[in-house]
Parts: sequence; C-alpha cells; structure tokens
Amino acid sequence: MFYIFEMANNHMGDIDHAKEMIRQFSDIAKPYKNIFDFAMKFQFRDFKTYIHESFVDRMDHKYVKRFTETQLSEDQFTILKNFSEEHGFITICTAFDENSVDNIEKMGFDILKVASCSFTDWPLLNRIAKSSLPIILSTAGSTINDIDHVIGFLDHRQKNISIMHCVGEYPTQNPNLQLNQIDLLRERYTNIKVGYSTHEEPNNYDAIKLAIAKKISIAEKHIALNTENYKQNAYSVTPQQMNEWLKAAKEALEMCGCNNRTESSDKEKTDLLQFKRGAYAKRDIRAGETLSRDDFYFAWPNITNQVIANDCSKYNSFISSQHISARSPIMNSDVTISNNREDVWNIVQDIKGFLLNAGVPFCNKSDLEISHHYGIEKFYEYGLAMITAVNREYCKKIIIVLPGQKHPEQKHEKKEETFIISYGSVDLYLDGQKYTLNAGDVKTIERGVKHSFYSQNGCIIEEISSTHYQKDSIYTDEFINSNHNRKTLVKYWL
Repeated sequence: MFYIFEMANNHMGDIDHAKEMIRQFSDIAKPYKNIFDFAMKFQFRDFKTYIHESFVDRMDHKYVKRFTETQLSEDQFTILKNFSEEHGFITICTAFDENSVDNIEKMGFDILKVASCSFTDWPLLNRIAKSSLPIILSTAGSTINDIDHVIGFLDHRQKNISIMHCVGEYPTQNPNLQLNQIDLLRERYTNIKVGYSTHEEPNNYDAIKLAIAKKISIAEKHIALNTENYKQNAYSVTPQQMNEWLKAAKEALEMCGCNNRTESSDKEKTDLLQFKRGAYAKRDIRAGETLSRDDFYFAWPNITNQVIANDCSKYNSFISSQHISARSPIMNSDVTISNNREDVWNIVQDIKGFLLNAGVPFCNKSDLEISHHYGIEKFYEYGLAMITAVNREYCKKIIIVLPGQKHPEQKHEKKEETFIISYGSVDLYLDGQKYTLNAGDVKTIERGVKHSFYSQNGCIIEEISSTHYQKDSIYTDEFINSNHNRKTLVKYWL
C-alpha cells in the first residue's frame, strides 16, 4: 500500500517553496516507510492548448488566475520530480490534456493520474491508453455505468489501472464522504486496486481510519505548507496534520453504509463541471450537418450549457440544428445528440446468443465489427457482424448474419475471398446470379465481382481471403460509400 502526497498547485509557482514541502513531508513519511510506500504527485496542463485562447488573459476567472500564477515550466517540473525521487518518493503526475501526457512520459514520471473531472474525457483517455505507464483514476461524479465503461475500455487494452473512491467537494463534509463506495468498488472490480482520494477537512483523522478498514490499497491527500507568503487551503494538510493522519491510518476501524453508487450532489456536479473541457467548432458548420470528430476540438474552460469532451464517446452522434461559426463554442442547443449505446448493447447480446446457439468456435480475443449500412436503426434489415481472426497476406474472418439480414451489393478490387458456410444457409448473389449455400458449402468470390447476400434464418460464414484493405469494399449504392459512420467497433464485447 502507498500514500500519495498531492502537491497540486500548492507549490504556488515557487520552486523553493515546493522543495521545502518535499523536504518536510519526506521527514514526516520516514517513520512510516517500514509500513507504507510514499508518492509525491504533481499536476500538468499544457497551457498552449488547455486554456481557450479567449480566456488566457482572463485574470477575473478564479481558476485561470490561479493556474496562470502558479504555472511551472517543464524544466521546473523535472527538477521537482528528481528532487522528490532523491527524497524517496514515487513520482506521479495528473494530465488534464493530451499534450500533457506526452510531457509526463518525456519527464519520466512513474505513474499517470486521471482526475475525476477527466474520468470520462474520452479523447484524453484514448491518448492515455497508448501510454505504458500505470494509471490511477479518481471516480468522483461518475455513475456506475461510467466506471464500467472506462474500466472495460482500459482493461481491454491490458492497462495497469487502479481506481480511487473520491468525492469532488472541496472540502468534503462528513455526511458526504460515502466511504462504503470503497466496498462497492472492491466487490465490483475484484482484480483492480481500489484507493481513496480525500478532500475532507485537514483535522479529520477518522475518515482515513475507516477507509483503511475497508482495505484500500492507495490513499491520496492534498498537502501544503503555512508560511508568511502562502497559506494552506481548506482541504490540504500541513506536515503536522499529515503526521496525525498517518498515525490514524494505523488505527483503522470499520464503518457501515450503503453499497449502491450514490447520486452526485448538485455542488459536486457544479464543482467538477467547471474543470471539464468544452467543444468548439473547427470550421463553419451548416445546419443539418452530421458532425465527425474532425469537426470540433476541446478547450477549457467550458461555457454553461456547452457540449463537453465527456459527451463525445463513440456512441454519441451530433447533428447541427443551426449554423455554427468556426472557433465558436458548440452549445447543446446547437445540436441534436443521439446515443446508440443501448442499440449496440442489444445487438451484441443477439450476436453472442446466435454464436452460442450455433456452437461455432471463434477467437474470443478479437474485436467485434458491427456493420450498419443504412444506420444502426436498420441493422436487423441491412447489416452483419464480423470477427477478424487474422489479417496478413492472408485473412480469416467470421461473418455473422442474423435472421432476415441482407448485405447490400459490393465488390472488391484488391481482395479475393472464399465463403465457407459454417452454420445455416445463405442466398449469395454474384453479378446477379443466385447461389443458395448451406452448411459445408464453399464459394469463391473473385476480384471485381459484385456480390450481395441474404439469410432468412441466419448463418455464420467463415471467410478466407487475401489481405483485407480499408476502402476496398465498394458498394453499388453511393449512399453507403459516402456513409463514414456505417461501422461500430466493439472492443470488449465478451
């Protein structure tokens, strides 16, 4: 188990002050190093991209002012990281934007942290998922579905992750601590370390006792030094208070409470929302356009009722309801947002059930590709699902056609393929000529041959082919060729 000393912006932009914090808290930690490991944590924001250009000089904004006045250079961060290591600390850094992940990796931090406000910041999580660093995520303000999706996303990519129960109120009053959430997280995610990131008042030494009794693996606490120039805030502890906090950790007692995921308070939602990034138009957008991820970018701070980065999962689609000028915020009133997560979930369950009923073996580590040529709402009429087992000079795929599904006419210019029917039957049309294939039948489709197929009762096709290339499926219907949202890739469907 280890304890994280969260410096945040309490270094006050003063590297000498920060070094003194590291010295004094290192002295506090020494008597406990035979019991716990200790980490020093920093926060990194790439100011060139993190703060929206129109807010860079807005010193009337509380947090723009604080972040700007306490900003450290990359060299200063590196100095403090190395100084922390010299004093026996593991080093951790929180990234609030994609460029900061690059810097954290370059500076050689040991662990990457995801703040609660970024927990479902999918663009940021996609970048973090490419990192080889261990990842710790705080969960304040997240629903149980949010946590399921983020853990599934990172676990599928075989990331080393830990999660922290956290309440995003600063400071957190006793009735809102909800320490039984630790039990919920530990019981639900049995293979993941669960910790506690605290924001209670500095003289509260009971909460850590209860968290320890609930078998947390990590504890995080904000730290500060009181000097003539700088004063501690309402939720950070001085070295003396940290000493009492660590003493209390050794005297942990049990605590009871509910085991359900709690609803965020209005204050917590408000406190967290102010740190979420807003969506801005990259170009002029006409009314009625379906937006792609290339049509907007993310910057902080957001504006009231603006679309935020957390809204932009692959399951959400956006259609503009009015003209949006380039570089303008995209407001919720500017777009119609639809979410197809439930549709995808239902499709996945039907595909799994069909495969199990057929008894056809398949690679359970492969991604599931769902094709919905005319929209996901018409999937059961036009569509199929596909598992790619290998795609090299040769390619093998498992194609699942549910009962009543049609696959529109297409051709391949580069790929030659052979269909082997593993289960059921299918009507295959080659340049308009119909072939009815049953289980065990084999049919080769040569390059350039237009083909479509339909299965009344459903079938499973083993496709053996030469290399599959993107954009080599050329449909007779130009609408399908121009539909860039006709596929959904599900990474952890099993």
